[in-house]
Amino acid sequence: MTVPRLSQLGIRSVVLFYLTFLLLLPVAMVFYRAFEDGFGVAWDTVTSEQGIHALQLTLTTVAIAVPLNTIFGVLAALVLVRQNFRGKAILNSLIDIPFAISPVVIGLSLVLLYGPRDTAVGQWFFQHGILIIFSTPGIVIACIFVSLPFVVREVVPVLHEIGDEQEQAAKTLGANWWQTFRRVTLPAIRWGVTYGVVISTARVLGEFGAVSVVSGKVIGETETLPLFVRQQFETFNGAGGYASALVLAVLALLTLVLMNLINRRKEN
Repeated sequence: MTVPRLSQLGIRSVVLFYLTFLLLLPVAMVFYRAFEDGFGVAWDTVTSEQGIHALQLTLTTVAIAVPLNTIFGVLAALVLVRQNFRGKAILNSLIDIPFAISPVVIGLSLVLLYGPRDTAVGQWFFQHGILIIFSTPGIVIACIFVSLPFVVREVVPVLHEIGDEQEQAAKTLGANWWQTFRRVTLPAIRWGVTYGVVISTARVLGEFGAVSVVSGKVIGETETLPLFVRQQFETFNGAGGYASALVLAVLALLTLVLMNLINRRKEN
């Protein structure tokens, strides 16, 4: 069905208008307000001891959560696509739980499980000197929870698309499971894995709800960058809050640029 040129322009205008007022203008306002009171105030907040610690904790969380979810995501995708077993549909549904549950509920559930006084699990960790809730491990677990499905959901359709003919051929030629995966499967799914990693990174960078519950928001200790932004506004440091939000926005934009580069290379 051919759409008239006038209709095409109308649809295009609606899309651009929608994106401009819901995405571009709000982000542009963050850039503007970050430097409204001068560069010095913004720089001092971002480079303060608390700001640097928040950024480091956020990047540390990304460095732990994303690789773990990448490994899990690839393995889970292989199980879902290449194996047949009872309960497969249940497993497939369980992976999507983080999509359906509010991050605040996720954080509360982790507190109830790993809290030192709530369950036997939390008590065991506490008795062995391992503090999960209100510490870095709790933040990492919360971010793993909320970003768990992304790699799986990017790799599964790729595995369906490529089929298993090449893998079967490799096994016929005497390759073991690891050799087949490394030389045949992984190169075929690399773009799906990479795309899932990029999306997971963006999700972990901006996670607020679950982290705010499990971290305790201890300034200078368990405060990630999104929590640091909130804390700046709560202390009426608007310029600092906007500057910190700008750092998050820049990291998100870099992730978006990387995603587009991946798409272009994939298309070529």
